Amino acid sequence: MKKKKNSLFIPDVMFDSVHDISPSYLAERGIRVAVLDIDNTLVTYGMPEPTKEILAWIEALRAGGISVAVASNNSRERVERFNRTLSAFVTYRSRKPSPKSVYAACRHFGVTPAQTAVIGDQIFTDVLCARRAGAFAILVTPLPYKENFFFKCKRLMEKPFIRAYRRKNDSDNGS
Repeated sequence: MKKKKNSLFIPDVMFDSVHDISPSYLAERGIRVAVLDIDNTLVTYGMPEPTKEILAWIEALRAGGISVAVASNNSRERVERFNRTLSAFVTYRSRKPSPKSVYAACRHFGVTPAQTAVIGDQIFTDVLCARRAGAFAILVTPLPYKENFFFKCKRLMEKPFIRAYRRKNDSDNGS
């Protein structure tokens, strides 16, 4: 039987927060590199630097053998300022959903896209980027913030894909 291909817009897995993603969870799936979005994934939109909790989580990933990259559609200045304390491999103006940031991280760390997870809060950028690259797609619940009209519309358009993910996983779990 041929395995059904996942939709380009449905994540492999969803978590409430990045803090729920352990290094062992990633390692058990053969993941060696985590490509992370910044805004509303790691910190609220526009927060200039990582929190102590995010720094500790990233250090735990590294201690667990997971290399860390940051891929953001933001400007160089924004990404470099955020990365000062992280010292991660970064791509800025990534143009996600383009897979170029994933490919760059793979080259940098000497891994394949199948050994890479993209972790972000948006289906039409982060999940689609992962799918196009052949990476593992992890969607997290966006951190709360006051969204503008454009983002409210995007979030509404994401809902059918989130429902499809939940239906698929409920049926996979025998629920």
